[in-house]
Amino acid sequence: IAQLPRLKYIGVLATGYNVVDTKAAAARRIPVTNVPGYGTKSVAQFAFALLLALCHRVQRHADDVRAGGWSRCPDFSYVLSPQVELAGKTLGIVGFGEIGRQTARIGEAFGMRILAFSRTPKPAPEFDGLKWAPDLETLLSASDVVSLHCPLTPETERLIRRETIELMKPSAFLINTSRGPLLDEQAVADALNDGRLAGAAVDVLSVEPPAEGGSPLLTARNCLVTPHMAWASKEARERLMEEAAGNVRAFLAGHPANVVNG
Repeated sequence: IAQLPRLKYIGVLATGYNVVDTKAAAARRIPVTNVPGYGTKSVAQFAFALLLALCHRVQRHADDVRAGGWSRCPDFSYVLSPQVELAGKTLGIVGFGEIGRQTARIGEAFGMRILAFSRTPKPAPEFDGLKWAPDLETLLSASDVVSLHCPLTPETERLIRRETIELMKPSAFLINTSRGPLLDEQAVADALNDGRLAGAAVDVLSVEPPAEGGSPLLTARNCLVTPHMAWASKEARERLMEEAAGNVRAFLAGHPANVVNG
């Protein structure tokens, strides 16, 4: 920013804006804008895609059928992994912004009990199955599935670490479609490999892209890693570009929109 004396505006093509020194921009009276909400439905949907992959291992079974496993089986049905039903289980949602709320709605449709925790003021529950956890520790200990939807801040970095994992059920699943550094990746990998956590599925890592073998999650037991793609549906990308262009038009018209640094 200091090397760009003519800089007047910074537009982030994402909801998260931790890649920008917002304080330095504010000191120069440069508005920084983001695009909130464009990927809400896509990311929440993907969180459940990851969860259902842990519950059913559909691709593993489909690959085995194609390889002849069903043809060789003497029975009409078989499974290669435990099958998990979500109805009646508790979905713990950490961070209750737009994506967290959309994830809660999907979980409620699956018949799950929803337990939410947020550091921001808590609105009234939107449906009967939603309850607020008094603290993170309560949510972690009570949840069968923990899904992270909070921003990366100094307070949330390494939110899931050895001490917090110890509060979770050994049968629990962990889902992260938010930011990689929310996890202590080594601690999560150790818990998976030791059987202290049943499974994890993450769309984000602390370093992206990872170096070959760079994250212990890449080789951890019962861990699915996808390449930061939850946001990237065609529909979400169209909304992103439309609103990013709208942000530029609003700035040029003298009334910046979606400003994150005051």
